[in-house]
Amino acid sequence: MVEAGGVSEERLLADAQRGDQAAFELLVERHRRDLYAHCYRMLGSVQDAEDAVQESLLGAWRGLAGFEGRSSLRTWLYRVATNVCLRLSSRRPRRMLSSEHGPARSDVHDLGDPVTGPIWLEPWPDDLPAEEEPDPAAAYLRRESVELAFVAALQHLPDTQRAVLILREVLGFTAAEVAGILDTTPASVNSAMQRARATLGQRVPRRTQQAELAALGPGGRRALVDAFVTAWERADVPALIDLLTEDARFTMPPLPAWFDGREDVGRFMAERVFATPWRVVPIAANGQPAFACYQDDGERFRLGAVNVLSLRDGRISWIAGFVDPQMLRRFPVPAEFSRPYR
Repeated sequence: MVEAGGVSEERLLADAQRGDQAAFELLVERHRRDLYAHCYRMLGSVQDAEDAVQESLLGAWRGLAGFEGRSSLRTWLYRVATNVCLRLSSRRPRRMLSSEHGPARSDVHDLGDPVTGPIWLEPWPDDLPAEEEPDPAAAYLRRESVELAFVAALQHLPDTQRAVLILREVLGFTAAEVAGILDTTPASVNSAMQRARATLGQRVPRRTQQAELAALGPGGRRALVDAFVTAWERADVPALIDLLTEDARFTMPPLPAWFDGREDVGRFMAERVFATPWRVVPIAANGQPAFACYQDDGERFRLGAVNVLSLRDGRISWIAGFVDPQMLRRFPVPAEFSRPYR
């Protein structure tokens, strides 16, 4: 039996079912991060995922006395969390990308008013450095399953299909186990899985970002990150354009404006982005290269955006900028730096 905190899971479960809340916390702690990622995939929002995890663990605590062990504790927790996500998803609008909200713009001086409300796909702050992952294969799959394009594609699936695909392909549950989680039949699960795969296949890139990064290799990735940081901090638009694919996109929710193609992206950078100086700190988000971007307000460098890069064949195909102040606070980076920076 797996041990947590030096005590067997069997003992912790028995103590928790007798009302020991400390035992329950130890029991679920090793599942918490994975449940959080599961809820993020289901809902496309860090805030919604946090709400779902809290509701799920509260429901698990209240229902633990009735857990009879006919499935593993892990399966039971995912049953609770999945059904919470399905309820939340049915009451909230689908999270979307800028390109789904409206057409690309060419006027770089009209970015529109921020579109508020829970409609935008949110970035996922990576919470564990790659070198600390105990299982490289599991780490690879975990990062693939939170990539921006994958999570965005998931939001186009009907709720049940989304749950089936995540439970089967990401989490590795059998069709029978998923049928138990969703109170349906294995035949229904297999049918939903086929439809979900067909839809997803039309919306995800040819290669995952993990495959793109692997093709670059550690040295190539470092070179790309260094080149991006140097060009951004120097406001070197030609150097940045050289890093882009011809069809590169630049998005920045909650602002509705987005730019499509190297020419318009470059013009937006030249005329709007670098009106003030920036400093950039490499981070990671959604298993992809990302940057905390600090804007000079004349007194301090304040966190103004998180940019997540998507790559294709060694170039940047999408700069996904996120500028919502509430979302920025969810990243474990300083809110500001004194001048001089660094």
